[in-house]
Amino acid sequence: MRLVSVTLILIAVLAGAMAQPALANDSTAELGAGGLVYVTTDDVAMTSEDLFISMDEVRVRYQFENKSDKDVTTLVAFPMPDIKGDIDFMDSIPVDDPANFLGFKTTVDGAPVTAKLQQRVSALGVDQTALIQSLGVPLAPQLEATRAALDKLPREQWDRLINLGLAAVDTFDAGKGWESHLAPMWVLSTAYYWEQTFPAKRTITVEHSYKPSVGSTAGVSFSTPESRKEPWFQDYVRKYCIEKSFLAAADKAAAGRAENDFLMEHRIEYILRTGANWAGPISKFHLVVDKGSPKNLVSFCGDGVKKTGPTTFEMTKEDFYPEGDFDVLILAGAGLEK
Repeated sequence: MRLVSVTLILIAVLAGAMAQPALANDSTAELGAGGLVYVTTDDVAMTSEDLFISMDEVRVRYQFENKSDKDVTTLVAFPMPDIKGDIDFMDSIPVDDPANFLGFKTTVDGAPVTAKLQQRVSALGVDQTALIQSLGVPLAPQLEATRAALDKLPREQWDRLINLGLAAVDTFDAGKGWESHLAPMWVLSTAYYWEQTFPAKRTITVEHSYKPSVGSTAGVSFSTPESRKEPWFQDYVRKYCIEKSFLAAADKAAAGRAENDFLMEHRIEYILRTGANWAGPISKFHLVVDKGSPKNLVSFCGDGVKKTGPTTFEMTKEDFYPEGDFDVLILAGAGLEK
């Protein structure tokens, strides 16, 4: 399960003339023939990023400074996580909305922003948005309405979509004999965007909030000594900076629990590396991770992390240049520890 990051995209137009656009955690983009195309700028810098991450909410507060002596008007975009269709769709979609499935909200200097929406469907690396729309099928692969619309298509369209990698046949017996249905297999890419002016020699504040897509596993995948010898576990160790003390705490927390009170893994991903697309580094980066309950266990990568409360951990960096994404692993009881 991917989760989620905030990346803003911009198409920059100087007052009366074309200009280099600006990019970052919020990121710049151009609206090309195929949709939004992300670009970079030397005019707008991200002077600070305040990031709060929990299983219930992600909040981000940016400050952007236009260092030039002219206003820069840009197209700013927020790319949401891709949704990949599957026969057994298991992704965590926190909000029941085919477009705003993270409950994304944004303000600029405290004023709400009304954003436009771009959605694209692709399979095998090919944009197939027009085809799906022409068939009258919803673009969101997670919806029951999408599967219902696919089932109603004539058989020749089933074969066509299967051959293009857009769909697969789901065959099962639900107690009434074997039946076949068409399942969406495409990738849905979604971005919100709006036009934003960065006044010359001034700083503006952009704030986002949304519900993260939290990947969960019933049980702990690395609970046995054998599992910790598997190659994939070393990837886990690197991704979440898992230490021996965390493993010992996980073993202790798992011991003696009731059968219906097993530990679960919860995973959150924040796409941080786009913060490197603005002019220069992030002058001040501040992170707060809230693990949700004092009983929960949390592991993530960071330097100089301090525990600042029963459930919160903080990190502050100056002149921060993000080179990768940020991943959080939380272990909690099946009912989420209180």
